[in-house]
Formats: sequence, structure tokens, C-alpha cells
Amino acid sequence: MTGVHRVAQELANALAQLAGDQFEVWLPHDGTGRAATLHLPNKVIGPLRGIPWEQLTLPVVAGDRIVLNLCNIGPMLSRRAVTMIHDAQVHTAPASYSVGFRLWYKLVQPILARRHRRILTVSEYSRGQLIAAGLGSRDTISVVHNGADHVLAVAAQPEILPRLALPPRSYVVALAATQAHKNIRVLLEAFADPRLADLQLVLIGGADPAEFGRAVGSPPANVVFAGRVSDGELRALYEHALCLAFPSTTEGFGLPPLEAMRVGCPAVVAPCGALPEVCGDAALYAEPHSPPAWQAAILELAGDPAAWKRRSEAGRAHAAQFTWRRAAEQVLSVLALERGQTVTAAARPAA
Repeated sequence: MTGVHRVAQELANALAQLAGDQFEVWLPHDGTGRAATLHLPNKVIGPLRGIPWEQLTLPVVAGDRIVLNLCNIGPMLSRRAVTMIHDAQVHTAPASYSVGFRLWYKLVQPILARRHRRILTVSEYSRGQLIAAGLGSRDTISVVHNGADHVLAVAAQPEILPRLALPPRSYVVALAATQAHKNIRVLLEAFADPRLADLQLVLIGGADPAEFGRAVGSPPANVVFAGRVSDGELRALYEHALCLAFPSTTEGFGLPPLEAMRVGCPAVVAPCGALPEVCGDAALYAEPHSPPAWQAAILELAGDPAAWKRRSEAGRAHAAQFTWRRAAEQVLSVLALERGQTVTAAARPAA
């Protein structure tokens, strides 16, 4: 599950709790399996599938209903639509995406920004980036911060620690991401230094070592590839880690640091993109292209248990402010405004 898919799932399920009788998930005939995690009624509409379904079937069948799109893209033919564009990274970090992906987003998103009733995004930083890319204005883009409390919804599966031979607090968690803006290379350089020889860097995600090495660089001996992990395994890795390291040079939001902090894992992040907005004073910051800065931040946590505890408690308290219920309430308020309703604490969009 990507971060964008996570947001769609958790936001849909929070909307189900607040106003589930007023929403349906519409899907093509090959999408029923993927809708099983959503706590909303779903309806197969046809014909077609994939992009043709999204761009042709969906807007025609929707008619005058408002279509809520949560994954960066939506039907260009629709006018009664609200679409969440998470970031402007196809513009600000084009090297992280394939040519076809970039061309498609650069074709579709400006049309959505002009035709759809409102654009949602996930941070003030992203709103500024979308405005700079010509994808709306402050009056047409609303900010809905992500939640992080989904990490508490599953029990931890600590059996992953002995399977990977990871004693508690002996490792740092990071993403096995090969996109340029994820900047994992700086962590490889930091962990190649003898000062971090007693710690392991655990990379989670689908990239295998050979693919990762070709894209990012040869990993040092103290790097562990955990592969894809379940939500319960991810929670256990966070709970027993020394910290999460997140050196991205741009992020529309940055969900992993909040997930980690929500279960007491300190986060070391780069002061880039939306990360300062999202993490506030609860995270440690390290310059994105300085391996010594990452070493210093990690060693500070490793060498001072009292400092680790302070960061753990501060992170947990900070991340608790970000809930999916709050995000869903903000979306409901936007939809109510788009329907011309007066927004109150109990306002809900009309059926």
C-alpha cells in the first residue's frame, strides 16, 4: 500500500463512521477485491476498467452527483467533483517519476484544477506548491491534514524482530525507496561510517537489494532489507526501533514520521517540504545532504536514554493531534460548502 492509497482507505473509513449512509464507493468490475478494506457500500458500474473507466464511465454515470477523488487524479469530464492532489512532486521532483507518469499527470491535473469544484491537498506546503504549479489558488484549494491513528488499529507483531535478528533499540527504520527525492543515499553513506557500525539500518518496502543497489547505491554491511511488511509488523518495528530516519528532500505530507511518533518511536527527518509543518518540534532534524548530521542525530538518541525518552514522549503527544476523524470532518465541511450549506459542528452533506 502506498501512502496515497493509505490516505484514501483511512479517510474513506472515517467518512463511513461519520456519514456512511451518504457515500458509496464506485468501482469497475475488476476492483471488488480492492474495495474489501473500505467500510462503505460499494457498487460496480460498467463498462470499461482502468483509465478509460475513470475518465469515461465514471463521469457519465455520476451525472449531477459530487464525485470525491482521493488519489491525485479524477475524471476530466466531471465538473461536480472534489479531488485530492497530495503534492506537486511531478513538477518539483520530476526525476522520481517515469516519463509516461509525468506526462499523464501534467495533462490531467491542470484540467481538474480548472473544472473541478475544489481541490484538496494534505498540507499548507503542498497548497503553496500546487499554486506555484498553476493548479489552483488559495481560494480553490483546501488543506486536509492526514491522520496517524491507523497505526494503533492493529496489534503489533513482534515476531518480526527475531526473524530479522533485531534486538530492541539496535536499529533505525527507513524506507527502501529508490525515488530520487526520498534521498536514501545519505543514510547509506551515514551507516557506512564506523561510528554507526553497531547499529543496523532496516529498510522496509518492496525494493530488493539488487534493484535498490542499481538505483541508489551499494548498501553497507549493516543494512537489512525487511521487504514488504504487514501493518502489525510495521508497528512492531517502529515500537522497538531506536528511531525512524526520513531524509526526503520534498514531501507533500510525510506520513511515516507521524506513524512512528504515534507509537513512541522518535523521528529524525530532513527540514524539507511539509516535514517541518507536520512534525513540528517533536522530531529531530538533520540536513538532507550531510551524512555526519544524520550520524550525529542518531548517535544523540543512541547515547542518551533520557533524551530518547523525551523525544519518544514528545512525538507521541504531537502525533496524537492528527486523526482520521478530524480529517473526515474537514472533508465533510468542504462538501457541505460546495453544496451551499451552512457549516456547523454537526453539518453533513445532503444525501
